[in-house]
Amino acid sequence: MQKKSHKSIRTVVIGSPAAGTATVFSLLDVLSSVGRDWEYLHGVEPGEAVVFEPSLRTANGAPYWDINGRKITPDAAFHEDPAPDLVIVPDIHVDFSGPLPPDLLEAADWIAETHAGGALTTSVCSGALVLGASGVLDGNDATTHWGVADTLANRHRSVRVRRERVLVPAGEGHRVVTAGGASAWSDLLLYLIARLAGLEAARRIAKVWLLTTHDEGQLTYASLTAGRQHDDKLVADAQAFAANCYMDATPVAGMVARSGLSERGFLRRFRRATGQSPAEYVQTVRVEEAKQLLETTDAPIDDIAEEVGYSEPSSFRAAFRRNVGISASVYRRKWRSLSPAAVH
Repeated sequence: MQKKSHKSIRTVVIGSPAAGTATVFSLLDVLSSVGRDWEYLHGVEPGEAVVFEPSLRTANGAPYWDINGRKITPDAAFHEDPAPDLVIVPDIHVDFSGPLPPDLLEAADWIAETHAGGALTTSVCSGALVLGASGVLDGNDATTHWGVADTLANRHRSVRVRRERVLVPAGEGHRVVTAGGASAWSDLLLYLIARLAGLEAARRIAKVWLLTTHDEGQLTYASLTAGRQHDDKLVADAQAFAANCYMDATPVAGMVARSGLSERGFLRRFRRATGQSPAEYVQTVRVEEAKQLLETTDAPIDDIAEEVGYSEPSSFRAAFRRNVGISASVYRRKWRSLSPAAVH
């Protein structure tokens, strides 16, 4: 069946030896199916519609081995025609404490050019670091995987990192869109399809591919990583103390006493090293421990609250929802559902 299209969205997915296989090809496959697979399933001849023309491009267009050891052959090099209407940077797997690899810095330069030329510029997961390097995130809100949110914030101080969000359209005309963790490619694509091809097209793709959105945000998936990558031994000692004594009634007072500093001096030094106050850090540790207990035990929630250091269950429930985005009971149901015993 020949598709009659009145508009094509020329789309480039950025390839790289640092890119993950699944996200790259999920992006290519799902976009290629817009205006095609629903019609095939229903025996309907494709009519006029907005469709996507996705391609995989790299700096030189040469084959490469990706992060998972798969040999990948791109469709073209960055500067080959046609110029893109839409650019998507997938998740990248690099040493986040160091600079981006040269090929991703080259991608960032090209992205800056295409964005200036009018392209809609997007990223999935840690791919936001490439957008950060390109400058298109400057002064905007953005999201990325919760595990690299601090890296993005520290490297690009003008970017307002929304670690709790799964999807963040930003900038003039919302021409920059960032998505959270790697599986948030589905949130990004459903948004882009609805925006560029229409809501009905997005609904059809969601039904064909059994896709859904992460409406609860990212916090329910996050684990404690903030504040661990620093060189302040005094603060690291205080963090180790908190890890062992978070259930005490006054752990922050213990951290201050152990440091030998004044309370004000310790608070200032701790926040400078970790980005959190000591009280916030202790609360994060307590919530992390509670999450583990909710996932792995059947203990009543009030008992868990007491075990992790909350004398008032209501205080624990409020802190849990504030940090995780959902209630403790909903969190338990969500993660216990992964147990083989829960599958019928």
